[in-house]
Amino acid sequence: MVADELDYVVGVDTHRDEHVLAVVAAPAGAVVAQRAVSTDSRGYGQALRFAQHYAGGARLWAVEGAGHYGAGLARYLSDRGEAVLEVGRSSRSERRLRGKDDQLDAVRAARAGLRSEPLPVPRSGERREALRLLMVARRSAVDVRREALVQLRSVIVTAPDRLREELRGLPVQRLLERCGRLRRSPTAAPDELAARLVLRTLARRVEAATAEADELEREILVHVRALAPELLDEPGVGPIVGAQLIVAWSHRGRVRSEAAFARLAGVAPVPASSGQTRRHRLSRGGDRQLNRALHTIVLHRRQHDPTTKDYIAKRIAEGKSRRDATRLLKRYLARHLYRLLQQQEPLLA
Repeated sequence: MVADELDYVVGVDTHRDEHVLAVVAAPAGAVVAQRAVSTDSRGYGQALRFAQHYAGGARLWAVEGAGHYGAGLARYLSDRGEAVLEVGRSSRSERRLRGKDDQLDAVRAARAGLRSEPLPVPRSGERREALRLLMVARRSAVDVRREALVQLRSVIVTAPDRLREELRGLPVQRLLERCGRLRRSPTAAPDELAARLVLRTLARRVEAATAEADELEREILVHVRALAPELLDEPGVGPIVGAQLIVAWSHRGRVRSEAAFARLAGVAPVPASSGQTRRHRLSRGGDRQLNRALHTIVLHRRQHDPTTKDYIAKRIAEGKSRRDATRLLKRYLARHLYRLLQQQEPLLA
């Protein structure tokens, strides 16, 4: 356990404008000192001096939200040789039973670090952070495109008969082109004028979001090729799936083993037996975006990869269901992709 190797843990409950720190002694878990600092370079310096004063021995920082509000503090500390590990939020049931405030959350973060096995190291690297930001922006553009398309088709359903008959049944690209060219008609009724304006607005929104997503995907591909080019040779792994794998894995040392990577991806087997039934299911926790990436790979391989088809057929012949065979395949993929990522040459960026 982490507590066996340390004298102190500094727990940090992170927020937008203020971080709350708690120094906890190992292994007893007694609270030594607490304070709050601002979320800027001055506050980060105060946090480090606070830890040096009250946690002078072997220490680590257990930072809640190290990939979000705590990212700046985690970078500041790592650049100065401090050991920084990432902890999750306390469970809802614990907060309900024992109460919640910022000081309590900081203490819980520290004690979570003490009682745990080695925890995930926060994501790092300028290029990897750039990749994460690009993924966030692309996901937003894709959501805008999808929502606008749904709205556009909904407007067509209730549009005046002449307009509806003209547009209904057109493929997506022709539909967008036609709606983007709609103009006001002096003889049209008010409801048709409104429908034309809304359809034109939505079509142009879809086209703008599509162009934005395509531009971001091209930039994502550049970063994936620089960080882990061998990923793109794997069946079912394109730039988006590859980027999600890299963002979750981040760098060598963040995830300590392929079993931990499987748990992070939500594909670790969990006992689900009862009575005479003996079976396992997949974990429903972890990074759901990473889980989705693995699922996308499996869907592609089930349709196009002969080796995967043979594997599933073999498992079904052994008495497994198709669903169970897919679960086993996801677990294998997590192991294989983790090892592939671990073999990548470490980059400074």
